[in-house]
Amino acid sequence: MLALRAYAKINLGLRILRLRNDGYHDLETVFHRINLFDELELDSADTISMECSAAELPSDERNLSYRAALLLRKELARGDGVRIKLKKKIPLGAGLGGGSSDAASTLRGLLRLWQTTLPIDRLRSVAAQLGSDVPYFLEKGTAYATGRGDVLDYFHVDIPYWIVVVSPDLHISTAWAYRELKNTQRSVRNDRAPRSSLKDLLIENLNDPRMLQNLIRNDFEPIVLGTHDPVVRLKRGSTTPVQILYSFPEAVRPCTVFSKPKLWHGRQQNHSPGNKRCP
Repeated sequence: MLALRAYAKINLGLRILRLRNDGYHDLETVFHRINLFDELELDSADTISMECSAAELPSDERNLSYRAALLLRKELARGDGVRIKLKKKIPLGAGLGGGSSDAASTLRGLLRLWQTTLPIDRLRSVAAQLGSDVPYFLEKGTAYATGRGDVLDYFHVDIPYWIVVVSPDLHISTAWAYRELKNTQRSVRNDRAPRSSLKDLLIENLNDPRMLQNLIRNDFEPIVLGTHDPVVRLKRGSTTPVQILYSFPEAVRPCTVFSKPKLWHGRQQNHSPGNKRCP
């Protein structure tokens, strides 16, 4: 049996640039890994099967982890099976990449379980078939993403403050967000002035969270804020609908107790104390 962790990510800014001929959007973002994760167990088997702790998630080909196993087996041209057990901790529909991270962890884990290898470019190609951000989760750390999110430039960044991630009880579909973006005609940017990349803005203003709050934006934010009141109530001082920057850990502690899992920080490798959220 192989035990794995599939870590969540946040987007430090998101720019939707243009609609591509293939139906996807060109975008610009910074993916940043946080210490919140799903748990996966992979066991050898004759066929592919799956169990999931979240009743609302399918356990068949509609699940990205299941599809990852099917695609990898096809890519390797072999008949191995696997029994996948998934314990969900990352909230659904929160933009934290839970399903994509599960799929990437499944790909990496199956190579170990099946005792085989695959060149990284072929593995990324398989991952990209599952979702635009799945290739990111094949490696650790922070990455500047362009293209449809699959052109990745990994870089080191040591964020000198805490990032509090708050997830309200909402499921916001990515497909819905893109449709709304199209309907509001925000998908094509009209400004022609040269702009610094999100990576450069992050690095140049890393020690000034207030400045980052003004410079780094998420293009989905106006859409979500205009239609989801619970997110509006959480939006005080945040850089996206679910992220709040704090210069000192003491700022996190006055948060009040709430049901789990709602709040995580991204400063260290330990979870923030208790099941808490900011009011």
